[in-house]
Amino acid sequence: MVRRAVVGIVATPFLVAITMTLVDSYRRRGRHRGVSFPTAPPDTVVVGEGEVTTYTFGTELFDDMIAAIDGAQRQILLETYIWKGDDVGLRFKAALADAAARGVEVYLIYDAFANLVVSPRFKRFPSAVKVLRYPVYAAGWRPFDLRRYGRDHRKILVVDESIGFVGGYNIGSAYATEWRDTHVRITGPGVWDLKRAFADFWNLNRRRRFRASERPLLLETASTWEPTIRFHRNVPRLWMFPIRSMYLEAINRASKNIWLTTAYFLPDPDFAEALTDAARRGVDVRLLIPAKSNHVVSDWISRGYFSQLLSAGVTVLRYRDAMVHAKTATIDGTWSTVGTANIDRLSLTGNYEINVEIIDPALAASLEEIFRIDESNCLELTQAEWEARDMYRRFTEYVLNPLRPLL
Repeated sequence: MVRRAVVGIVATPFLVAITMTLVDSYRRRGRHRGVSFPTAPPDTVVVGEGEVTTYTFGTELFDDMIAAIDGAQRQILLETYIWKGDDVGLRFKAALADAAARGVEVYLIYDAFANLVVSPRFKRFPSAVKVLRYPVYAAGWRPFDLRRYGRDHRKILVVDESIGFVGGYNIGSAYATEWRDTHVRITGPGVWDLKRAFADFWNLNRRRRFRASERPLLLETASTWEPTIRFHRNVPRLWMFPIRSMYLEAINRASKNIWLTTAYFLPDPDFAEALTDAARRGVDVRLLIPAKSNHVVSDWISRGYFSQLLSAGVTVLRYRDAMVHAKTATIDGTWSTVGTANIDRLSLTGNYEINVEIIDPALAASLEEIFRIDESNCLELTQAEWEARDMYRRFTEYVLNPLRPLL
């Protein structure tokens, strides 16, 4: 009886999570409706010796990414997490194939697990395209080596070491018009570090064979540093997770405002405490998350943090009518970050991720304006509303709490 009781207690959160996911998937089935949400046009600011352009609408971003690929003369490096085999996905595939056919070096990385439902035919590329398919199971004969279980959640495009793109957008038609995300286009010396990030992942995860597509990617880039731009890379194979430290340092230094947008908010206790401590010392802390994301279990677990945040004075904003998938933050009108890492354990201490950290008032002002536009499409969660939630919601939050360390 004791064993059965223990098994039941352990299994209950998983069973509830699975049931909620299945029900939510069934409700979403066949639901194809147009969505509308406010966006800002691409905005370009000068940062250091280059420029940074911010995108908040997928169609505009994808057009510029394709234009960069079409204009490539020497090399294209593309890395993505999800790559749908739809019209947008086919458009990217054709552009890469055309570039390879005209003699451009094309390197491609995608995550196999994230694209299990994509047709195998779509994932066949011309021989001239060098492809690294990050495997579904990367541990090999080391099943207990936790360093080998991170997914490749990064989204990078580098063209001729002169143009770089990084941010939250995956590749697909839904992301072009239905999801609110944020990406940046970078020119100048900052692109060299983005190029190194791609090469380091390629060389770390390629197979040790002699096929041309799997040989080391050797890059010649300048050693010049762009002092206002830094790329932070989570590398689980090397047990390196600097993005979390980047956030904590910036949050702990904040004196005026912290405006943070994330698709999934499931922080560790230290991260949550850093935000509440900032709010208690008078910092304007605003957290913008989806009212309903594409992962219903994450939404419910995230609610378990609301009491702590609201009691400390953090403003919780819920984005309406569309999935906000951006991973951005601005602090004190100077510090900004845009990237691929969500505020959850999978991103901050599990997956391969990349965020760019930029110290520049003009870019911070641009991202603050984007935040205000997003805020106009949000509902603020008040303390009174939260405390008035019914017993069913409280019970569901309690049951799912044990899953926090897994997400």
